[in-house]
Amino acid sequence: EFSGWAQHAPLGSEKRSLFPNQVESEPLQSKGAAAFKRRQPPHIIFILTDDQGFNDIGYHSTDIRTPTLDKLAADGVRLENYYVQPLCTPSRSQLMTGRYQIHTGLQHSIIRPRQPSCLPQGLVTLPQRLQQAGYSTHMVGKWHLGFYRRHCLPTRRGFHTYFGSLTGSVDYYTYGSCDGKSLCGYDLHDGESVAWGRGGKYSTHLYTQRVRKILATHQASQQPIFIFVSLQAVHAPLKPPKSYIYPYRRMANVLRRKYAAVVSIVDEAVHNITYALRRYGYYRNSVIIYSTDNGAQPFMGGSNWPLRGCKGTYWEGGIRGVAFVHSPLLRHKRRVSRALLHITDWYPTLVRLAGGDVSQEQGLDGYDIWPVLSEDRVSPRMEILHNIDPLHPRGLGSWLAGQGLWDTAVQAAIRVGDWKLLTGKPGHGDWVPPQVLSDFPSGWWTLERETGKRQQSLWLYNITADPCERTDLSTKRPDVVWKLLERLAQYNRTAVPVHYPPDDPRANPEVNGGAWVPWVDDEEQESNWNGVYYQLGRNRIRKKSRLFKMRSFFKKLNSKIMSNRI
Repeated sequence: EFSGWAQHAPLGSEKRSLFPNQVESEPLQSKGAAAFKRRQPPHIIFILTDDQGFNDIGYHSTDIRTPTLDKLAADGVRLENYYVQPLCTPSRSQLMTGRYQIHTGLQHSIIRPRQPSCLPQGLVTLPQRLQQAGYSTHMVGKWHLGFYRRHCLPTRRGFHTYFGSLTGSVDYYTYGSCDGKSLCGYDLHDGESVAWGRGGKYSTHLYTQRVRKILATHQASQQPIFIFVSLQAVHAPLKPPKSYIYPYRRMANVLRRKYAAVVSIVDEAVHNITYALRRYGYYRNSVIIYSTDNGAQPFMGGSNWPLRGCKGTYWEGGIRGVAFVHSPLLRHKRRVSRALLHITDWYPTLVRLAGGDVSQEQGLDGYDIWPVLSEDRVSPRMEILHNIDPLHPRGLGSWLAGQGLWDTAVQAAIRVGDWKLLTGKPGHGDWVPPQVLSDFPSGWWTLERETGKRQQSLWLYNITADPCERTDLSTKRPDVVWKLLERLAQYNRTAVPVHYPPDDPRANPEVNGGAWVPWVDDEEQESNWNGVYYQLGRNRIRKKSRLFKMRSFFKKLNSKIMSNRI
């Protein structure tokens, strides 16, 4: 029941015990992995989708068709106990560094376009490590890890080439990106230059075309390649071409119909990329990783059913991700893995596959999981710190509720063994079935069912037995609660200060040629602001519009309608 806790030293032990991954991943170097190092390292293609929910892939869903993804997953290893972060920047930062958010200073929210913030310069990134191992490294798609200085750009953080958007959300055709309703600019970049004149072509098609060009011009037999394909899809705003919507024309819900079309375009893109891998001689020595960055937003047509919650929350629907690995190099394939895995694990795994060594790299939170993937070994991971966010609006908790170990008003979540603990405000926690209120006008079907507000600040679930988080066991298992609170406190002692600076007006695209570009010279010193600031809403008071009031009315109505049906 408490398997995995014995490996963690008690409070006061040496610092290294708080980062067990570096130590425990060593014995997992199998004979197969050692032999693999004697041949050319594999070509690595990492495909990251945006806001794709647990129920938004063919092998989980009954209404979305993804034949390419289904086949690749069926012939590889499906990851059914795999975790990401609930938002874009956090997942990407952990993928690039192999470190939890509390160890990078990016614990809170995302990096907004006007924030003078980016991935910390002192951290070596995954592509930088792969470059050191002799790889040609390329990134295509969404960055969302900051760009206020040139040294924050992808080409300065380990990628030989970059083509994509730097902000978190852009229009699929015009590549316009807005921070708020009025502050907008162009956001498509080729290397460190603005890629003007490329508007009009759907971004997934444009990105796929660039990936195929990279594969066609590189010599597969001469040098291993790493391509990070960070697709904008299926993030809003959804604007799929009509030809992709047509196959879903019988789907009652308009938003779900468009969302399904965008997923189908992703499926087609992956088909074209894998075709290029075969055509140009990469496939036989390649590893293809497919992952979402966080859960879906039901208000935008996505679905995490039957999991609880959505994007931006620490319920399973926000953090349990769709993922699989496909590779001819896998020893045991065509299977489903339920090993506990996390997005930080890709850093040490891929570095070691490339022939690198992470044993001396201090502070990593990820594990080398290649033996788990290839040979069906037991996962070395026994726990995941989902996050500790001291800036998130506080809940109703207290130190007393946390047994003197933890202030339960602080938003935090941790998984140890079978158990998951949440404190503070985890986020909106409804279960949203697909096609809810499908007979209502299209704007209303996504309204989520309220399950009743409980005045509490601490939840405990046995995730293995109850993956949908329907039975809170916090009052029945105070012994487990105590152990997880103690572990949270241990992690918190290793946290670095949160870096969440206020917006910089110099970022305005209107004063930067109409585009989102770096606006601070590399020679300029950092501002002398201290700590972080607390953002109340969006620093402005919004009046409730008539639409907002109507949504509230239908939300309450939906609560009554659905309470006895689900």
